[in-house]
Amino acid sequence: VLLETPTIPSTMKLHILPPSANSHGPIAVARKLKIEVEEVNALGKTRTPEFLAINPCHTCPTLELDDDKGAIWESCAIMRYLCVTAENGDELYPSDPVLRAKLDMVMDWRQTSMYPCLPDIGYIVFSFPCSDDKAKANFAKLLEEHFPVLTDIYLKDTKFCFSDTPTIADLAVAPCLTFIKARGKFWEKVPEAVKEYHARVLEAFPETKENFGMLDGMCTGFEGDAADLEP
Repeated sequence: VLLETPTIPSTMKLHILPPSANSHGPIAVARKLKIEVEEVNALGKTRTPEFLAINPCHTCPTLELDDDKGAIWESCAIMRYLCVTAENGDELYPSDPVLRAKLDMVMDWRQTSMYPCLPDIGYIVFSFPCSDDKAKANFAKLLEEHFPVLTDIYLKDTKFCFSDTPTIADLAVAPCLTFIKARGKFWEKVPEAVKEYHARVLEAFPETKENFGMLDGMCTGFEGDAADLEP
């Protein structure tokens, strides 16, 4: 039995880092579903006492709830919450139990398997310390293990993950693939099916084009050390 979906109040605040792929999913959901939520740029503020009082894990995105209900962080948790409490949330998080479980599976896979391969490849754009050797090893794992799961299982019969329309699972997976563009020669080796999927998802959320473009510009324009590293 599905619970009734109350209307989300307008006093919520979504603390984001505008160019961050992890922020892009919640931003896209809020804008696509026309949820009334205040977007707050948290760049440079996540270690302040005020932010730590909201989220002691000092991560973005963070959804600050209304009426002293606390906060939710982790991008997939925020996207789920926004969808299940919005009247039109089924558009991005279908209520069919089997499909919803498969979408949850994709998001868990993204968090535990795919995403850990990306920081050493792409966080160079944020001036984080990154290992070239780990970048190569992780990219090989993406090519040999994770991309085949994406294309041959999740996208086997559908344009999006287990769906003919985009969902929050796609918003978890696709935006972070942009990080690979920070290493141009790595991106050249990404399978065309993955590149096409990446573009297809981002194009499905034109409301968030500016944010997607911020990260894309940072990655494609990166000229620092190891930008031309061979995979």
